[in-house]
Amino acid sequence: MTVLPPAQLPPIVLMGVSGAGKTVVGNALADASGRVFIDGDDLHPAANKEKMRAGIPLTDADREPWLRIIGERLAVGDGVILACSALRRRYRDLLRRYAPDTFFAHLEPSRAVLQRRVASRVHEYMPAGLLDSQLAALEPLQADEFGAVFRADGSVEQTVAEIRAALASAPDDPGERI
Repeated sequence: MTVLPPAQLPPIVLMGVSGAGKTVVGNALADASGRVFIDGDDLHPAANKEKMRAGIPLTDADREPWLRIIGERLAVGDGVILACSALRRRYRDLLRRYAPDTFFAHLEPSRAVLQRRVASRVHEYMPAGLLDSQLAALEPLQADEFGAVFRADGSVEQTVAEIRAALASAPDDPGERI
């Protein structure tokens, strides 16, 4: 198998609700592939972080500037791996306007695993109480979206291997992805 340099690979968005494993999988995937990993949470404006810290779900108006920042980063063209909840189809569509070849890896562990992960961690501004609002907002990937769902209940290494296998088997022609 030929290994392409990161700049010739599509950007990857690791999507899913809080506790899905986006950051840990993103770091491991970046290590395994020689790509750059960015946690999209680091790109949130301060007002969004304060709202979430207070347990208030973000609105679409809150998310739009953040999604535009993420889209601009995806468009750089260096094969970046970026963690972003990307819960709704319209959010993913906005990101694709910046980087049409973005691969969405939807990490979807079981609800029990999500609850265990969220309960056992302290997040700077994402309280466990927002998990239900994220699950309610989640719109699964559609058949015409370039990406795949990964169970993410097993080991990080297993999830990374599954993502890499999915990318290796993806069509080269974006028109074939639909």
